[in-house]
Amino acid sequence: MNSVQLKRKILNKVLDFLAAFSVVIALAPLISILYTVVMEGLPAINLAFLTQLPGPVGEEGGGFGNAIQGSFIVVGIASLIGLPIGILSGVYLAEYGNNRFGRMVSFTADVLTGVPSIITGIFAYILIVMRFGGFSALAGGVALATMMIPVIVRTTEESMRLVPDEIREASLALGIPPWKTSLRIVLSTAQFGIITGALLTIARVSGETAPLLFTAFSNRFYFDGVMNPVATLPVMIYTYALSPFEDWHTQAWGGALVLVSAILVLSIGVRFAAGRKYSGGM
Repeated sequence: MNSVQLKRKILNKVLDFLAAFSVVIALAPLISILYTVVMEGLPAINLAFLTQLPGPVGEEGGGFGNAIQGSFIVVGIASLIGLPIGILSGVYLAEYGNNRFGRMVSFTADVLTGVPSIITGIFAYILIVMRFGGFSALAGGVALATMMIPVIVRTTEESMRLVPDEIREASLALGIPPWKTSLRIVLSTAQFGIITGALLTIARVSGETAPLLFTAFSNRFYFDGVMNPVATLPVMIYTYALSPFEDWHTQAWGGALVLVSAILVLSIGVRFAAGRKYSGGM
């Protein structure tokens, strides 16, 4: 082995070590967070915690049942609003966006992506809360939907652009109108990428606290209408973590474990969808 080959081999080993070390450094915070949340939150997890209402202030017991229910409702409202708008906007940009209006929509999506979540909360507060005179689940859903839309737009656009032009040309050659080609052929082909982006976006907004403080606020009871305040996991965790009661701290960790578990399930769903996409499954 000559000196050049030896240098290359040594350099290759060094770079392999640095790459592996970087992976360990990147995973260390995630593993540490998961370990802490599981160890601190597991003692609080039981049937009562998952189903009961919060106990009186200063007393032990009670649960996060209303917050778990409220989080599903608010994120569901956000998905019903944000996903259709984001997906259809992404389809427009990918298929028909090569014009001045399309460039304006694209620029707006880029700007919205970088807007801090608290600003989104203030926007929904002015738009919904002040206009209707109170905090509400609808306001919380609008705030989260506003955060979801630009991400879904970009995900849908990129997924649609990855579809080969030959598929579009074949569809048009058969006499299928362009709008049907976009919605029924190209969109169907790109569905797994869009589903992956949607699940990632839902996982992201599920843990947002600041927008919900300005919109959904909180409620110590179960959901009783979209125009009324509603409890959510991020806000309950925030409130309980700041309290002076040790039992509330434990329940805050329990709520964090439930929230992390829900996000983990969504992430596994993303991997499953991506796996089906690349394995050719339908």
